Amino acid sequence: MASNDPTDTGGLFIGRRPGTAPLRYRGTPAQGGVARRGVDKLLSALLLFLEGVLCLSLWGPQPIGWMWVGSQVNYASGSVFLGIITAFFGMICTLFVTVALARRVDHAWKLVRRAAGYEQKRGALERIFIITAGIAVVGFTFWFLIIAGPGPELAPSAP
Repeated sequence: MASNDPTDTGGLFIGRRPGTAPLRYRGTPAQGGVARRGVDKLLSALLLFLEGVLCLSLWGPQPIGWMWVGSQVNYASGSVFLGIITAFFGMICTLFVTVALARRVDHAWKLVRRAAGYEQKRGALERIFIITAGIAVVGFTFWFLIIAGPGPELAPSAP
């Protein structure tokens, strides 16, 4: 009897499209020696750190850098519109490239974790992205309320 479960049929009613079969892992990977596992753990930690730096750059340095480039285009051309368009499209392009690079690093991280003997089926990119978004929100809130400060409006002085 044919299964109608969307995980079996790829979301279709009659059959699965080619290339959409579920991944089947060979089994629990064999663990190497202590030295090899140490190297694999170090390499996976470095890849995870690189992934975190890539995701964190999405929330501050890249947009700020493109706003600076847009301001330089505005200054050189005298056109605010051209500066804004340059900053926007440059930012979008580098954000897409950064996310694509982070996906590749995440895939390499999964392979290194499996080589170290861990049952690693899911990546960490989603969690790292959410954590870096939280770090960016906390950092921006600290900057806005403490460093830049809304000024004396929070505690107005007596007239």
